[in-house]
Amino acid sequence: MKLLYGVVGEGMGHAMRSTVVLEHLLKEGHEVAIVASSRAVDTLAKRFSGVHRIAGFHIVVEENRVRRGATLWSNIQEGRAALPEQIHAYFELIRQFEPEAVVSDFESWSYLYGKTHRLPVLSIDNMQIINRCRHDEDMACADEQAYVIAKTFIKAKLPHCDHYFITTFFYPEIRKKRTTLHSPILRPEILAAQPRQGSHLLVYQTSEGYGALLDALKRSNLECRVYGLRRDISEDLRDDNVLYRPFSETTFIDDLACAKGVVAGGGFTTMGECVHLGKPLLCVPIAGQFEQVLNGRYLRSLGYGHDAPAIDANVLQRFIADIPRCQDRLSTYQRQGNEPLMRAIDEQLDKSAAGLR
Repeated sequence: MKLLYGVVGEGMGHAMRSTVVLEHLLKEGHEVAIVASSRAVDTLAKRFSGVHRIAGFHIVVEENRVRRGATLWSNIQEGRAALPEQIHAYFELIRQFEPEAVVSDFESWSYLYGKTHRLPVLSIDNMQIINRCRHDEDMACADEQAYVIAKTFIKAKLPHCDHYFITTFFYPEIRKKRTTLHSPILRPEILAAQPRQGSHLLVYQTSEGYGALLDALKRSNLECRVYGLRRDISEDLRDDNVLYRPFSETTFIDDLACAKGVVAGGGFTTMGECVHLGKPLLCVPIAGQFEQVLNGRYLRSLGYGHDAPAIDANVLQRFIADIPRCQDRLSTYQRQGNEPLMRAIDEQLDKSAAGLR
């Protein structure tokens, strides 16, 4: 089939996940045109030809908190500037490619193209779990306003798709039809990694202004391998037990595979990789980003790690002391890999090709 594949550029997890799906679709013989926004374009263009750049929604984060006013204004300004480009790209795709179905990883323009032309539209992402599943009160309603805002936005983003494939490591009750839950999509390097027990903490944090975190790491009495906080370095830089490392995918995955535990944000991709590799995680969600908060709550409820609004020495020490219990809980996680989801996508595309909606 000729497929239009859309990837939202907010957060690199969407691009990493889509790379795995796109490689599978191409291997199966589909012809694919890709539209993406922001940093996802550069990531996808390294592996695929014909990636079309479009504007997309982005979030302004300062001091690990979503700034809603700045986010709204920034997107309005960039949306005005990008509108002519969006219209041009839209009609170029109609004229040149003529897709038979659409796959969207939380991306709106590909979805709108599919709906406008009455094509089958498939959704593949982790966000839809907020809207299409039931959540206990202690998970979703502890912050009722944030939950309602997130649910309303996600519901309006891609309504009435032919099927929703939701990637997740937790499994609440599904409340809507045409919805299935699947294990996180993992890049081949993670699937190939051999988990082993080390003695260091892996710390992945890209936001600045984390003096309390650095103080807690130095007081942990563990080696802490830190990625993201020193983006100006090109080689390892040691400060007592804190080892700042420049980003390298190979080194990062190896440090993750042999970590004692992980300290990171609430992004779904890193969380899914930690769960798959059996690594306890101390999760610090971005304040105001409900999806990350929900991920952290489920992580804690399953015993796979801890969540906290911020990190200090006491928070970190409680997590370190609880690592053995978290490891025991993670040992019960059922690791399925990518194959079940890929089979389900193939089956849905076969139905679409046969005209079955």
